[in-house]
Amino acid sequence: MSESRQPKTGIWYSRRWMIILTHVAVWVIVLALPYLLNSHHDDPRPQQAGHYEREFFYLSFFTNFLWPSAFYLNAYVLTPKLFVRKKYAAYVALLVLLFAAIMSIDAFLFIVVFDIPHFNLLRGSIFHLSTFVLAIAISTAFRLVKDRMAADRAAQQKQQENLKTELSFLRSQINPHFIFNILNNLVALERMKSPELGPTILKLSSLMQYMLYETDEGKVPLSMEVEYLGSYIDLQRQRFGEKVPICVSLKTPPDGFYEIEPMLLIPFVENAFKHGIGLIEQPAIYIDLHVQAGVLFFQVKNKYNAASPEVKDKGSGIGLTNVKRRLNLLYGRQQKLNINRDQDWFTVSLELNLH
Repeated sequence: MSESRQPKTGIWYSRRWMIILTHVAVWVIVLALPYLLNSHHDDPRPQQAGHYEREFFYLSFFTNFLWPSAFYLNAYVLTPKLFVRKKYAAYVALLVLLFAAIMSIDAFLFIVVFDIPHFNLLRGSIFHLSTFVLAIAISTAFRLVKDRMAADRAAQQKQQENLKTELSFLRSQINPHFIFNILNNLVALERMKSPELGPTILKLSSLMQYMLYETDEGKVPLSMEVEYLGSYIDLQRQRFGEKVPICVSLKTPPDGFYEIEPMLLIPFVENAFKHGIGLIEQPAIYIDLHVQAGVLFFQVKNKYNAASPEVKDKGSGIGLTNVKRRLNLLYGRQQKLNINRDQDWFTVSLELNLH
């Protein structure tokens, strides 16, 4: 994200002007510290210091400005273009040239500008080498850490965008699956000439409104999701009547407000009605939902026949596959999903931390 598009709140410390101001403040403190502490530079020409104390002071003052130049030249040019790309020979060669350039400027200031006699290149080089190496080392570390942090931020943003995209894709898969099931319900009611067809269409309309408009948000109130779930079960009851025992207990705490990802529970119920009715002796469906200490307990049980030659349609398994993926993406370790096949019963149990 570009600097101009970043929000104005909460990230003042990452703005360009603040970064520049911080760098300036740090360099002012670093360069002024020796003078604030009244420390004398151990210049390699002590015999001259008494006669040229003022000249040495100004020489040291102007020479100190070479170190920020070396720092940023290495941080923004040499390190990213050579060191990071593992061109170490060229990197070392340019550092040697950079140090030679600094010593040339120091010699020019020493001899020409301040007219201090007896310049000694070897002593001057030894005197400045430790400072140069320290500046380059800190500069390289600064650049590597800066690049690492930028890469981590980019990776995190990419992961967040991928998560949003994947969740949208998974939700879009669930919606057609649900629509197909309900349309099959309407066809069955029409064939039976049921007077419940009209009310069922109205109920379907309210469900579609919830599915299309209310679920645009990241989360919805648990009570709204449970109401949606109950309406779907009512539609199925209208379809099967007394042919299939459907025992339902949906309890939400009256004094607690919890939120949940929309369309998260419906695939379990869809799966129970889809695969627990067909060619099965004495089919039955049990659905239980309750909240205890901020944890949602949800269980769906249905009879099934493992030996049934039932041919699954192309949409089979879409809901359960998606809900597993969504649970892992959204809740991670804050959820526990168990799917068991025990004799003639297929049981799905979900524990979800609503906090």
